[in-house]
Amino acid sequence: MAGVSKCLKYSMFIFNFLFWVCGCIILGFSIWMRVRSGQQGIDSSMLGGVNLLIAVGAIIMILGFLGCCGAVKESRCMLMLFFIALLLILILQVTAGVLGAVYKPQAEELFNSTLNEGVSALQSTTGEYQEYQEEFQKLQKTYQCCGLQNGPEDWGQNFDKHKDICQCEVENPSSSDLCTYKKGRYIYKKSCGEVIMKQIKDNLVIVMGIAFGLAVVEILGLVFSMTLYCQIGNK
Repeated sequence: MAGVSKCLKYSMFIFNFLFWVCGCIILGFSIWMRVRSGQQGIDSSMLGGVNLLIAVGAIIMILGFLGCCGAVKESRCMLMLFFIALLLILILQVTAGVLGAVYKPQAEELFNSTLNEGVSALQSTTGEYQEYQEEFQKLQKTYQCCGLQNGPEDWGQNFDKHKDICQCEVENPSSSDLCTYKKGRYIYKKSCGEVIMKQIKDNLVIVMGIAFGLAVVEILGLVFSMTLYCQIGNK
């Protein structure tokens, strides 16, 4: 029985060390996604899933350390704390998934509302949103897009005043799939709203994949910790 406990003990230690490493990777990757999305001008209210991953990554690092200590010291108290905390995270993940599905229409409505506010800022001629407009032009050049929803129409009068807005900066714009001829010049065909939505969907797929993988690992952790907890108690 002691041999089995020893094998299980070190298996638990290795598992939690890998769990801790996963937490570091998730935390680093989610922070990178958060910074990248911020640079793309995506509203912070649309990044709830990424923010959740940052919190989960930090908690997993702490839990991995707790599990390693509990396994090495054969502490039933630490193993029970690890089990309870891991179970709570699993429940929270399932809850977050359910809430995400339930509130999807509200999230889409919020996204559209944010786009409408952005369009109003682009059309402003008072100078109040000049900094925003300048930053948005940089985003257009970077991602080769124009406007937020309806291309040049989103810029209103500003489009006619500034000839460099949405300008298609590629070789042979007349034959490029990225460009279209409108209002006397070649501009980018795709709206930036499409680009932003694609980025959100791509990030969401990554978040869901990580969450599913975490759920599998967490279930294994629950089994390992409870088995070791019971065997230590039977010594």
